Amino acid sequence: MKYAVYYLKNSFNPLNVPEHIKLEHGQMVLVRTEKGEEALKVVRVNEEISKIWEKTKSKPQPFDFIRVMSQRDLQVLEEIKKEEVTSFFKCKSLIEQHKLNMNLTQCRLTFDKRKITFYYTAPERVDFRGLLKDLTQTFKRVRIDLRHIGVRDETSIMEGAGACGQPFCCNTFKRKFEPINVKLARDQGMPISPTKISGTCGRLLCCLTYEYANYINAAKGMPPIGSSVMTPDGLGRVCYIKFLTGTVAVKLEDGKTHEYLKGDVDMVDADVNVEIDLPVNNYTQDEKVDMKQLKQLEDDRNSSTGNV
Repeated sequence: MKYAVYYLKNSFNPLNVPEHIKLEHGQMVLVRTEKGEEALKVVRVNEEISKIWEKTKSKPQPFDFIRVMSQRDLQVLEEIKKEEVTSFFKCKSLIEQHKLNMNLTQCRLTFDKRKITFYYTAPERVDFRGLLKDLTQTFKRVRIDLRHIGVRDETSIMEGAGACGQPFCCNTFKRKFEPINVKLARDQGMPISPTKISGTCGRLLCCLTYEYANYINAAKGMPPIGSSVMTPDGLGRVCYIKFLTGTVAVKLEDGKTHEYLKGDVDMVDADVNVEIDLPVNNYTQDEKVDMKQLKQLEDDRNSSTGNV
């Protein structure tokens, strides 16, 4: 398999291309997907990925190549993009007329204009039979698909950058959403504040799950917070830990706090007369933590439907 295409959520799908056709990386082509004819960007697949795809039974569904897009095709694509915007607002207006509790996220029209898909989020099941009837009258001779997705799915199909400055994980490499809870943030020394541990989707950060193992490995050999330790400068108590740098902050008997590498401190069975504050990296100063709001961040019900 020499070629693939970018599809929804920036996923890669193998592309069935006749042997005599040579494509360039980044070239726009027409392919046949389960939705119809779509304009997608070609990616040249390196040999290692190609070998993996040939051996695995769980590779993405291959798409059939139709043709390289001509200049006229590219012009039609621009017209379709404009039509998608117009269709989006037409549908949004109809939703408001029917007073439905649903949030329209995106509109996608196939290149052959045979199918139009409206993605929406909703906190509960929506009876959109009246809406569908009006959409059928508005968009004639086209198949209409109203697709309910979760808030995590919504973010995964919208391009953007997270608080870290990198593109959304769900829009680049992450394909499945695992359950996430606040305990993961606590274990990683994150500030227990909704504004610091939630993503654009309004749920807990996905990186709290796939980075968790790294923090667990980094925590091995670290003395617990509050434990008594012997340092090169004397006895003290651990007041906070920096997992990724492998350092331990210790408050000494003279009241001063110093950071040491975890290999430079040893736990001791002694009662050190040192008072320590709560870990400063687990709480956000001057910000009251709303436990109800934290529970809402943990609520993964209907946050991902897999309907994208």
